[in-house]
Amino acid sequence: MPEQHFRKAWVVTVDMGYGHERASHALTDLAYADVIVANNYPGIPESDKKLWKQSRTLYEAFSRFKSFPIVGQLAWDIFDGFQEIKSFYPRRDLSKPSLQLLQLYYLIERKGLGRDLVETLRNKRKLPMICTFFLPAFAAEHFDYPEDIYLVTTDADISRAWVAKDPKRSRIKYFASNGRVVERLKLYGVRPENIFLTGFPLSKDLIGGERAETIMQDMGDRICHLDPNGIFYSKYEETLRSAIGASNCRRTAIRPLTVTFAVGGAGAQRDLGLTIAESLREKIRRGKVVLNLVAGTKKDVATHFKKRLIDLGLGSDLGEGVRIQYYPDRPSYFKKFDQLVRHSDVLWTKPSELSFYTGVGLPIIAAPPIGSQEKFNLVWLTSVGGGTAQLDPRYTDEWLFDWAESGGLARMAWNGFIEAPTHGAYRIEEIITGLPVKLEKLPLIV
Repeated sequence: MPEQHFRKAWVVTVDMGYGHERASHALTDLAYADVIVANNYPGIPESDKKLWKQSRTLYEAFSRFKSFPIVGQLAWDIFDGFQEIKSFYPRRDLSKPSLQLLQLYYLIERKGLGRDLVETLRNKRKLPMICTFFLPAFAAEHFDYPEDIYLVTTDADISRAWVAKDPKRSRIKYFASNGRVVERLKLYGVRPENIFLTGFPLSKDLIGGERAETIMQDMGDRICHLDPNGIFYSKYEETLRSAIGASNCRRTAIRPLTVTFAVGGAGAQRDLGLTIAESLREKIRRGKVVLNLVAGTKKDVATHFKKRLIDLGLGSDLGEGVRIQYYPDRPSYFKKFDQLVRHSDVLWTKPSELSFYTGVGLPIIAAPPIGSQEKFNLVWLTSVGGGTAQLDPRYTDEWLFDWAESGGLARMAWNGFIEAPTHGAYRIEEIITGLPVKLEKLPLIV
């Protein structure tokens, strides 16, 4: 990095799914202007917009089609094979470009995808560029963007498509989401000096500064409701008080358990949320649990939730016990989702980038993974102890409350808080600005 300390950067993302934008949302303090959406920015050429739209539409179509019996899974397996993450062991040279990567470079080198964005940013102001998706980073390097180029990884393991065609000569630098990604990047041929272990950037609104004061406050409240019989609390009371402060460890009146189910950006697995609602119906009616069904920015998903709840006889008699969470635009979604997370006790979702949210002391129940990277996210999530795969959702009313009453959910929340990185946004900011933050060094948990 040049000796000059930069205070701002271009933050570049894509609105394909939610994961890449969720990372950029956490970095808004670093953005020189608004976060730039590479596939939908003002003035984007129609040719670029068309190419981006085709790739986004294809991914979302395959994600939704996967739920179709037999043929859906077969079609997805073929599609997912292009973005497969190869087994890590035995350690070996994995630097050979994949077919998916060569296709990306064809779009950049032959079709000029990303040239306009790179030239636009170069002409406006020469700042470091932080990308949360790989294609804009590759385009910036190919079209000779003059400043540092950084790429934020958004999963617990990554495919070869995340690394340039010639990794040893590439100048792209990486903000790695965990230790596995650090080691994976080395297998792909990235030079070690271009890899920074930061952790996934969670929104600062969830963290509360270097001392994580917001996490401490939320954890203290959440542990009580995840552990209604006090089994976990009584065993680890001194540890809890030492770690998150005595004032955050008061056992208050138990409120209803709040479960948040979030569908992905493609709208897949929407019917799982309805199965959960049907199973929890009696406990919702008795005020034992509140269920948030997060449709995100998908109006059709919100409409589907509302209609099916009525069809199931759940729409009129549950009142505030079931809440459909829909947001008209993506900025509103990311901001309000953070608020929703703070007031949730359990997050139920496919193991996407949301797996990293266990770091704020939130137990994650993982829906079936969609895609190779989500399988690895689930492996990471269970290895740190912050979550686990769902059991049969038809019997949620039984096993979920067994987990709570035994202290199991509280243990997941604690494990996630202790083991998963939380301050990724702060570490990235330190590297970009040169202004130090007082954080412990992350362990290389592979």
